[in-house]
Amino acid sequence: MAPGGEGEEGAGTEQYAGVVLMPPEQMDPRPLFQAVDTLCQDNIKHFGESKAEVGSRLVQAFARIQEQAHGVEPSLRALAAVCPLFDLDPDTPANGYRSLLKVVLSCTQHILHKCRYITASRNSLFFRAAHNCAELEAYGAALTQLRALLCFAQRLLTANRHGDLFFRQERGLSEEFLREYSTMHKGCFYGRCMGFQFTPSIRPFLQTISIGLVSFGENYKRHESGISVAASSFFISGRYAMDPELRGADYERITQNLDVNFWKSFWNITEMELLTSLVGIATTARINKTLSVPPEPLEMPLSSDPQLTVIISPPVAHSGPGPVNVRLISYRLREGQESEELNVFTKPEGPLSLDLRLRSRPAPLSPDLIIHFHGGGFVAQTSKSHEPYLKIWAQELEAPILSVDYSLAPEAPFPRALEECFYAYCWALKHCRLLGSTGERVCLAGDSAGGNLCITVAMRAASVGVRLPDGIMVAYPATLLQATASPSRLLTLMDPLLPLSVLSKCLSAYAGTERVPVDERAVEKQSSLSQVKRGTALFLRDIRHGAASWLSNLMEGSKDRANPDTVRKSVSEAALAEEPLFNRKVSLKSKTCQDLNRHQYIEETSFAVGTPNQHSGPPNKHAHSGTQSNDSSFANGQHSPSSLSIQSEGSDVLSPTSLQKPVNFFLTESESEGDTSFDREPSTHSKENIPPAHSSEDKSSPQSPSAPLLGFPEGFQPLRSQNGVAHMTLQTSAIVENPYMSPLLAPDSMLQELPPIHIVACSLDPMLDDSVMFAKRLRSLNRPVTLKVVEDLPHGFLSLSQLSPETRTATALCVQRIRQVLREEPPAPPPAASRKHRKLERTLGKSAVTDREIGA
Repeated sequence: MAPGGEGEEGAGTEQYAGVVLMPPEQMDPRPLFQAVDTLCQDNIKHFGESKAEVGSRLVQAFARIQEQAHGVEPSLRALAAVCPLFDLDPDTPANGYRSLLKVVLSCTQHILHKCRYITASRNSLFFRAAHNCAELEAYGAALTQLRALLCFAQRLLTANRHGDLFFRQERGLSEEFLREYSTMHKGCFYGRCMGFQFTPSIRPFLQTISIGLVSFGENYKRHESGISVAASSFFISGRYAMDPELRGADYERITQNLDVNFWKSFWNITEMELLTSLVGIATTARINKTLSVPPEPLEMPLSSDPQLTVIISPPVAHSGPGPVNVRLISYRLREGQESEELNVFTKPEGPLSLDLRLRSRPAPLSPDLIIHFHGGGFVAQTSKSHEPYLKIWAQELEAPILSVDYSLAPEAPFPRALEECFYAYCWALKHCRLLGSTGERVCLAGDSAGGNLCITVAMRAASVGVRLPDGIMVAYPATLLQATASPSRLLTLMDPLLPLSVLSKCLSAYAGTERVPVDERAVEKQSSLSQVKRGTALFLRDIRHGAASWLSNLMEGSKDRANPDTVRKSVSEAALAEEPLFNRKVSLKSKTCQDLNRHQYIEETSFAVGTPNQHSGPPNKHAHSGTQSNDSSFANGQHSPSSLSIQSEGSDVLSPTSLQKPVNFFLTESESEGDTSFDREPSTHSKENIPPAHSSEDKSSPQSPSAPLLGFPEGFQPLRSQNGVAHMTLQTSAIVENPYMSPLLAPDSMLQELPPIHIVACSLDPMLDDSVMFAKRLRSLNRPVTLKVVEDLPHGFLSLSQLSPETRTATALCVQRIRQVLREEPPAPPPAASRKHRKLERTLGKSAVTDREIGA
């Protein structure tokens, strides 16, 4: 069923024509697959008598579904028998294997509904055969790709250590999966099947996002200002709304080939004043101001002995000392928030406005303070993007919130963001009374990339010896920033918000290994007035051009309909005229070297300066004297627990020849034989836009530079992309093993210092295994940790907090976890004794299943 489809589909409901879609964990899959098989056989017999082209397509679609269902069912039941072994505990049934099972069952349920609808309506005068055939073909293609993921999940089961969700070796399965991903067809998940695995209330939003993204991508290379791109995108969005196959093909092309600058521009649309003003209507905050913290050393007391102090140096990585921008949000005006001392740090934002609200007496200082680090893949967004739910937090928790606008990659890779967040944390502790808080209780909170920074800032505070936060709340955090295979990361093949190619670009940018093309649209700095004039002129010009193009397409509609290939073009002329990415000038941003005078720029190859920290003992927190400085240890890389792999002052300068060459997990340009969407003719798509399946004799294809490596069953091959090979630049580098970048790899001595941590994850999130494995590490060290997994929501649900009842409930859960930190409610202790996992009914329902039947 296509989300947001026609009236007959009943979009947004869980009940279709008397069929109730039960949660996959509570059902036995055998009746489901038997029903699908019976309906497919009946429809093959019925439409086999038809001589029409659509009848032949329907027969082929039902036959494909029947074949793939026969191969999926045994793998599904065998995997379901062992997936409980990877849970955190019996009360938290969540891991990537469970998520993959749920997605496969959800896809099969949609197929069952579609088969029943076709069976019941095929003789009706109003039956739309072509429409239903296209949907059936899309879900058949999705089931084929999911079968390939099940095969890979079984390989992970046999290769991984007991209870481990990640494949720990750099080569092997991780490399094989990345090679397969680069050629596998993904467009079926972005067209009619968009968001089928999520709750129905969220699917229309995901469909809108996909339409906006492909429209934005069509105009990205043509225009010079963000507002002009948005204006032109509006005029071409209609064709993507009406053509799911075209939308899916273009979505796949864009996610595979466009660079990180495109994603920064698209995600930063949420920073536009119009959008922020609309979403900010529901909740207002009495205090919402941006502050600029000057780069001055801070003298902080040691937590072990307040009589001793430590000097916290300002951020210096890559660009030298610079101010740190933060945003203060408070639902009520409190003491200190309008003081002259704080106004010194105030930074003007937007046009000046007159506050007509009556002056009230400031409320007393709050005992609580929340320090927030936003998400955005380390490359995009600011605190302004996260204002809507932060205002809700400020109101419900009655505490001021300080959100940090850290510098973004690739211009400022690791460890600049960590330095700025830690410096802002120390500044907030020192100046908490100016922020409206006594600082008695301090909580760190963040989502996604911000969750990673919350954990690493606490690790940094422990290593330096300053006060730790009283607790941490992280939502869907990234704890392992490596190209490592895990069952939940297999979901990147279909996730509309976190495709693997996009995720790899973000992680490469943060690691400093991303080769980012120079932004050709960058212009010289101009005065504010000239920028307004220029932006207005571009906006009006693009509206005129866009309207003319829209009218031209409308007038020529009849001629285009005569030639379907004209309508099916998925690559704009502007995109085709662009140079390939690897022929453009690239700017390799600074690596993790703090001393800019000794920094080495390498243009030929992607190197990352830095080695993982090796901790042989507990971190040394104490100063040698009453006052100490952490500048040398953190910025210059002397041997200390907080060292971030930076060259020490007295050692030799690293040279390119002394660096270890990183292992490239991806296809090289020579292997792909120049197959890129920027220098190829636009591909034509069949009616259903589904590539043909490869036969058993066809062991390679033009899109696949080598034979399949994953050991698929005989006669089965996943569908291959018609958009060429996905060019991903993520490379293995020693820097990604740094515990301050991948806290999951931190030694026990560092993790033992962490405060109580509350993790809120999503069951369908590709980063779920990051949360599960990090909770396991902390649990094994007897550290207080909780893990709550919400169902049927995508990564980034906090930014969608007001979109649906499900996202509001999940956001309320985050608020509850923060309140637990601020009210000194420790997490529940782990079970005293290990218990047997509940029976297989927890995943497959209450029907008894024997070991012989599940293939155990």
